[in-house]
Amino acid sequence: MPNNDDLVRLDDLVVFLAVCDLRGFRAAAKRLGLSPSTVSETVAHLEARLDTPLLVRTTRSVAPTAAGQALADRLQPVLAETRAALRDTASAQREVRGLLRLNITGAVMVDILPPLLDRFLSAYPSVRIELVVEDRLIDIAAAGCDAGIRYGEHLAQDMIAVPIGPARQRMALAAAPSYLTSRGTPSHPRDLPRHHCIRLRFSSGVLVPWSFEQGGEAVTVDPPGRLIVGVDGAAAAIDLACRGLGIIATFENWLLPLFDVGTLVPVLQDWWPDFEGPRLYFPDRFMPAPLRAFIDFVSGI
Repeated sequence: MPNNDDLVRLDDLVVFLAVCDLRGFRAAAKRLGLSPSTVSETVAHLEARLDTPLLVRTTRSVAPTAAGQALADRLQPVLAETRAALRDTASAQREVRGLLRLNITGAVMVDILPPLLDRFLSAYPSVRIELVVEDRLIDIAAAGCDAGIRYGEHLAQDMIAVPIGPARQRMALAAAPSYLTSRGTPSHPRDLPRHHCIRLRFSSGVLVPWSFEQGGEAVTVDPPGRLIVGVDGAAAAIDLACRGLGIIATFENWLLPLFDVGTLVPVLQDWWPDFEGPRLYFPDRFMPAPLRAFIDFVSGI
């Protein structure tokens, strides 16, 4: 029977996680500044305490057992939170500093996030920011990010979300005057499949949906798209629309400057749907100081 009195030390768990992460005793020893024999003995002591094999050892490699992997998966976020708590406590009376890593959708990089970052970095000159731009909804903790910014996805229960940027936005349809002169102007969303349409595609392979509403009537159409562009190339897709190559559906705020100068004109404006603006989301437990400062900054705007 395992001795459950005074089970294990935190240092032992740190050693175990290093071995799991680096798949070897020597590599873990180098990272931790210990001898390989000390690392090996520490893991063996942990296995004895738990009465469970945690690692499979061969002459060429070390890998966690199923029980070892399950333990590592549960320990990683706990130790990350512990480190964050210690960092925050140590820096509580000092200037906020460090790295804030955000996983964001490229949609907020056009005109929503840049001015916020400008003001935030001016207020916190010792904070550095890394932006990981992708349209997939991912596990931000597993990806090594502190927080994410997304539109309307279903977030995990342990996530908190706060608005960032406009509370509501609209999806707009637009085309160049030259296109409408040559192809005509649709009078109803059901006319769109007969037009040249410029569609955007998520990295998942799904086309951005075209859904419209007016006076209680909701219509979703799926034009085949004469041109299809990945969402990361949205600016290029808008330029193609400006060249008269088709009708595009995208964020109204991106198109307003082009409406003002007449490069593009609104299409089916009465049908444009509105939706909730972007949200900053983050785990409810893990809160490094730069993220806390960024949340307070965003919430105070």
